[in-house]
Amino acid sequence: MNVSVFVTGLLMGLSLIVAIGAQNAFVLRQGLRREHVFAVCLACALSDAVLIVLGVTSFRQIAALLPWLDPVMRYGGAAFLILYGARSFRSALLSSGTLAAAEANPSSFRRTLATCLALTWLNPHVYLDTVMLLGTVSTRFPGGEASFAAGAASGSFLFFFALGYGAGGLRPIFANPSAWRVLEALIAVTMWMIAYRLVSGA
Repeated sequence: MNVSVFVTGLLMGLSLIVAIGAQNAFVLRQGLRREHVFAVCLACALSDAVLIVLGVTSFRQIAALLPWLDPVMRYGGAAFLILYGARSFRSALLSSGTLAAAEANPSSFRRTLATCLALTWLNPHVYLDTVMLLGTVSTRFPGGEASFAAGAASGSFLFFFALGYGAGGLRPIFANPSAWRVLEALIAVTMWMIAYRLVSGA
């Protein structure tokens, strides 16, 4: 295994997945409620791993058949990340929201898992992040695709389980609106850095 490529995949996976969205908010909410946490984290991480492998193993073949697809996805992905970063930056400047654990009645295991899978597989951003963006970046490492995919998938497992089981300790932090603003600002910078790498090939 190529360690440097593995680390690159790990960091890329973490950079993309850290953005707060419906899926991550759901995992955080379940962690705060301490409800079906392991199943939710495992479902999210395994789903990401499947999509990452699909992107890394198939994107090069698709790009070979459609040579125009790689630059289109590279610049299209960069444009999306720039806009996403701008949205996060705007949220950092204007948001006054906080995160609070819901006090509703506990949900059944089946309903919780169905909601988790729907938020994962019906979210177009998941496909853009895993199949398209990570698939595109993996083409920069000929022969090291497996290491890159393993790193990116490891990032998903690390993030989701840390988020789910660490949520209890985050409750007092995210009761403060400033914490969300700092997080959104970091997300914006991260997205813009990834966009720059995609466009420049750095």
